[in-house]
Amino acid sequence: MKITGARNEPIRTERRRVLAPGGVASSGAAGAVDQVTFLGIPRAEMTPAVQAAIEALIGELDQLKREVAQLRARLSDAEGLADRDTLTPLLNRRAFVRELSRARTFAGRYGFPASLVYFDLDGFKALNDGHGHAAGDAALMAVADKLVANVRESDLVGRMGGDEFAVVLVQADQATAEAKAATLAQAIEAVGQGLKVSYGVRELDPDTDPEALIADADARMFAAKRVRKAG
Repeated sequence: MKITGARNEPIRTERRRVLAPGGVASSGAAGAVDQVTFLGIPRAEMTPAVQAAIEALIGELDQLKREVAQLRARLSDAEGLADRDTLTPLLNRRAFVRELSRARTFAGRYGFPASLVYFDLDGFKALNDGHGHAAGDAALMAVADKLVANVRESDLVGRMGGDEFAVVLVQADQATAEAKAATLAQAIEAVGQGLKVSYGVRELDPDTDPEALIADADARMFAAKRVRKAG
């Protein structure tokens, strides 16, 4: 809703050309009489009242443009908040799935690898039950900070719900993502509080739906969790 174009720009042009100091029309040449019209109004009809009305209209248009800019800024802020997890600074699940879809498409189009890592915190329920929800929330925020601090700005980090997190690593094939996931798991476990991490890694491909990619990475995470518990 950008207020520019045929109705706006001529107003500014004619305002500069017609409304000379004292309200007298001028063409720019000394003593010359400007014969142009202003919004279809001949100069002869440019009474002080008409000029005042035009000035009021211009002022209203300028105010409207400022209000539109403010509304756009508020909308941008609201959209940003809608994409954020309620506890951490990470993307929420809805926003993460949307961005995963974009990353999958982009990687497929330009032919570079990207991978999804799905994390689950082992021992989080015991932390919550033994120390309370405040301690659990603090641990989740610490995990979020660790993930953000240990990936690149081009990577994506989201909280998928509860004690589950996901990361999209760009320019990372399966083997590279496996190695990076192990590093991230170590960083998370450094938070302490008895937390351990299980994770699953799935390289992206353009033909697999984002939800299917998440489900696959999640299944690999649970398989790793079973192996951890069995060991």
